[in-house]
Formats: sequence, structure tokens, C-alpha cells
Amino acid sequence: MTKPQYLIDTRIILDYLGEKLPASGMSFMDDVVNAIPNVSILSQIELLSLNTSDEYQQVLAQFMQDAIVLDLSPNVVKNTISLCKTHNLNLQHAIIAATAITYDYTLIVNNEYNYIYIKGLKIVNPYQL
Repeated sequence: MTKPQYLIDTRIILDYLGEKLPASGMSFMDDVVNAIPNVSILSQIELLSLNTSDEYQQVLAQFMQDAIVLDLSPNVVKNTISLCKTHNLNLQHAIIAATAITYDYTLIVNNEYNYIYIKGLKIVNPYQL
């Protein structure tokens, strides 16, 4: 059996790097990050455009340098459009969900409410482990 792959949402990355997750969530995320984190291009944009200290910018840049950034491929775009038409999602949530679905990754989020009705999307919340 292959090890599951994960797509990490922006808020979870920030909470992980800020050590704000509960111990079980931090341990889970340590395993995910050590196995090379997957992030959406949207998360890369959100993280690297934050107005933070130079020191924290370096932390974010290092995290992104170690991550696999998944682009807006034609399939991600197609799935994003479909999700926008069939669910009440804003564009950012639709892109994140579509990326996870396209690559068959489990989405790591802190707010499952935005995603629970999307068929085929697997989610995990490190705050609830």
C-alpha cells in the first residue's frame, strides 16, 4: 500500500510554522512535511506575498523551496470551474479543492466546512487528530 499524499492549505502551513497546532497535529504535520510537502500555486502566492518580518519571510521562502508546488494545470482549471459551478465556494477554496482532487491528494485544512460536501475530496484537520 502506498503512503497517502497530502496537499497543505495555506492556513495550516502558517499554523504549523508558528507551532500553533496541538501536539498530535504537529506530529502529523512533521511527518507530512518531512515527506516533502505539496502545496498549490495559490498557497505559494498567498505565503510569499504576506507582509511579514524579513526573518519570517526567510522561513516561508525556505518552506516553499522544500515544497512541491502544484501549478494550475488544465485539469486543475477544469475541476476548479466545475466546483465553482456546483458548490458555493469562493475561487480560492475551489482552486485548493480542485488541486487536491486532480492529484488525488488528501487536503489538510483547519476549516472542513468549506469542503465537506465535495464528492471525492478527502480532508484531514490536524486540529482534530
